[in-house]
Amino acid sequence: RQRLTKRWPALRPAYRLLYNAVATVLVLPPLALTWLYPGEPLWHWPAWIAWGAFALAAIGFAISMRWYDGLDFIGLRQWQQRGQPTECRDAFVLSPLHRYVRHPWYSLGLLYLWTRDLNAGWLAATIALTLYIVIGSRLEERKLVETFGEPYRRYLERVPGLVPMPGRHLSVEEARGMTCETPAQNDLES
Repeated sequence: RQRLTKRWPALRPAYRLLYNAVATVLVLPPLALTWLYPGEPLWHWPAWIAWGAFALAAIGFAISMRWYDGLDFIGLRQWQQRGQPTECRDAFVLSPLHRYVRHPWYSLGLLYLWTRDLNAGWLAATIALTLYIVIGSRLEERKLVETFGEPYRRYLERVPGLVPMPGRHLSVEEARGMTCETPAQNDLES
């Protein structure tokens, strides 16, 4: 990103939007091949596990949607606000799920990926996506430490990255203490 925006500074506001567009286009052919040529089944989950994990992931995504700015996530807000100050966008916000895991969407995505019936194609895709998520979360955290500094470092020490762990979570009060929002702005109890 730094090399691209150094060479073409005007692209900086469009970087995330372009990244997401390219990533979406590039993931479609392997996914299509996975579905078109599934191969022999390697592992079959009982339906209650597969559907239960899907329901849990879907509910988690739905609950956490209000804590994410969808336009910011896909990159449209950065493009729309190019040249304008970004006062609210850069606030450190913790959703209820962030109290238990630093990357709830990644965790929910991994839950969904690994509880599908596995054939060779789906296994290969799942392994590749898992590696992408693990590496991407580490790279994202470097950027978050640069952006939020000491509060995010404290958060890193207390909350696991992708897999919730017993005893490693934040209370509502601890989470509020790490963010710059007031309890009325950041209702972590919901």
